Amino acid sequence: MAVRLILGLLMTVVCLGIAGRRLFFLVQLGKRFQPLADRQLDTSEAVKAEVSEVAGQRKLLRWTVPGIAHFFVFWGFMVLLFTIVEAFFGLVKADFQIPVLGNYAWFGFFEDLFALLCVAALVVFTILRIQQAPKNLGRKSRFFGSHIGPAWFVLFMIFNVVWTLLAYRGASINAQELHDPANADKMGFLHGAFASQWFASILPKTNLEVWETVFLLLSLAVLLGFTVFVTYSKHMHIFASIPNVAYARRPRALGALEPVYWAGKKIDFEDPGDDDVMGVGKVEDFTWKGLLDFATCTECGRCQSQCPAWNTDKPLSPKVLIMGLRDHALAKAPYIMAAKGEDGEVVTAGLAATAVAEAERPLVGPEGDENASVGEHGIHGTGAIPFDMLWSCTTCGACVEQCPVDIEHVDHIVDMRRYQVLMEGAFPEEAGIMLNNVEHAGDPWGLGRTKRLEWAEELDFEIRVYEGEKIPDDVDYLYWVGCAGALDDTAKKTARAVATLLHEAGVEFMVLGEAESCTGDPARRMGHEFLFQMLAMQNVEVLNEAGAKRIVVTCAHCYNTLANEYPQVGGHYEVVHHTTLLARLVAEKKLTPIQRVDAAVTYHDPCYLGRHNRIFAAPREVLGAVPGARVQEMPRNRERSFCCGAGGARMWMDENLGTRINQNRADEALATTPDIVAAACPFCITMLSDGVAQRQQEGSAAGVQVTDVAEVLLRSVRPDLVDAAAEATA
Repeated sequence: MAVRLILGLLMTVVCLGIAGRRLFFLVQLGKRFQPLADRQLDTSEAVKAEVSEVAGQRKLLRWTVPGIAHFFVFWGFMVLLFTIVEAFFGLVKADFQIPVLGNYAWFGFFEDLFALLCVAALVVFTILRIQQAPKNLGRKSRFFGSHIGPAWFVLFMIFNVVWTLLAYRGASINAQELHDPANADKMGFLHGAFASQWFASILPKTNLEVWETVFLLLSLAVLLGFTVFVTYSKHMHIFASIPNVAYARRPRALGALEPVYWAGKKIDFEDPGDDDVMGVGKVEDFTWKGLLDFATCTECGRCQSQCPAWNTDKPLSPKVLIMGLRDHALAKAPYIMAAKGEDGEVVTAGLAATAVAEAERPLVGPEGDENASVGEHGIHGTGAIPFDMLWSCTTCGACVEQCPVDIEHVDHIVDMRRYQVLMEGAFPEEAGIMLNNVEHAGDPWGLGRTKRLEWAEELDFEIRVYEGEKIPDDVDYLYWVGCAGALDDTAKKTARAVATLLHEAGVEFMVLGEAESCTGDPARRMGHEFLFQMLAMQNVEVLNEAGAKRIVVTCAHCYNTLANEYPQVGGHYEVVHHTTLLARLVAEKKLTPIQRVDAAVTYHDPCYLGRHNRIFAAPREVLGAVPGARVQEMPRNRERSFCCGAGGARMWMDENLGTRINQNRADEALATTPDIVAAACPFCITMLSDGVAQRQQEGSAAGVQVTDVAEVLLRSVRPDLVDAAAEATA
């Protein structure tokens, strides 16, 4: 007993000391990062999230087979904690058992059952990793770019933890008579431990105490060694995921982007400080929550498998990006932690050359870096993050939606873009045209305010236009037409359809006309926060002076900005998307679809309407109310809808890497053999129209139309307008 107690305590002190030192280092490193401003821990929400996402494995279970396997590994280890407690106390008392529970055979059965379920899950993971290995699937593997070797080692170590604990319990069963000959049944839980009983049956029946000691020390050595390995590997997520989930943005890190902070304070763009850094230019400019995100990444590749950029052969993988930031942060960590001299410069004497070299490496590489690439073993290039990787993102949020540990990929990408745009002036050249147009003309096309009412000229009724006075009390909604609805020829049809439907329903509405300007969404998503702030404050001033209370919008991006981001600059309004309002008017019988629209319709969920704002039902309710319309879903729909490629200001940049995102989505829509492809955002309609048109030029997809949900409803409510339009076209 004395030997195993001494050896066991020695192993425990050494291994936990090494692991604790590593954790202490990571905590101290996090303190060198930026503080997390304006986000306090909401205890009740954090507890709900821990129960749902950590204990319940909610996000993981969306992926049925690997989700169930991970559920059993997680809960297998939770139950094995009892066995681990038994092992540690077994150093002191050979016949130790958990108080109360240890008296019952069912408890031992329960422990062994979950141990074997954990082993079964490891078998599933092994099969999945072989089937989905990068060498078999290439970039299509969600494990492409992950650290494959350590992942296999972890599976091996989990198996070792399980079998050595069971073997120790088997040896304990054999040693019962030696420990307490008068009461061989004293450790009641072991009599239900069927797997441990099997180990007992195959172990030698001689030198019982020796075998018990050997397997006890072996099980503790494996467990403690695994603990040390975890703190130095990507399986740090075992510890990091709990605080990361607790401090995640609620209800999700989608919708609104956060303001720009520096040193824990929100930057005042009307009067910024001389030392303010706008965005993230060095890895330590991220908040400590950012570092926690990097440490929490499990490299599972769920984000990668859903990313529209990665799926169209572009260099962006959300997983690899987070891994790249983590690797860069850890490689640079000695430099970040190093002492500073009197001049404030880091004292590099004694630092490893690799740490100094990593510190000199830019966070984002230069445009046109010939060395930049994303391969099976990670990122290569001048910068920690390649230029094209950063600018391939559409900010669709698929990565955030799928991440089982609540990593905030989009926030980190936009923060790096902010620094590139505002501090370095580095961004794709073609985006500069859009920014210039928005700044000087108030719209991305540069057409100007004087054309903002041309869309209404074909209406057979007059619309009320804001002229500088308060909106009258009889106006139900201010109709925010948006840049696309007012200026884009295709989107104008949607604007007229919505206006006509509101008029038919007796809804009084007013438009801003020339007083309306771009909401600033494309500027903000590409990182030009200063321009966004300028536009947002101008628009909020107009809306507040007009006394706007309820606003209806047709653009998913305008909806997200007005509803979720304008409160950051003093604009608080009730904002409703046109599909939500139309669904309500149909339900209230204020709009009555009468004409059959005999067509197969497939609906595309816009990212900023669906995934970012959870509006899934309303567009489908509108389509479902149209007689004759047969709604059929694409395989990727609702939360897993595939992006059209327009978000993140990508609509205004050339797509010259890989294949086209909009073509990928258009092909998926066409595979349902539709007559109509419907959407609820002008950006999506533009992108999908281009994709369908490409296939029509190639001789397929003949007769397929791409249109807004409102236009489909209008065909049924006012068929005379559709007939008139057809005659005019003829």
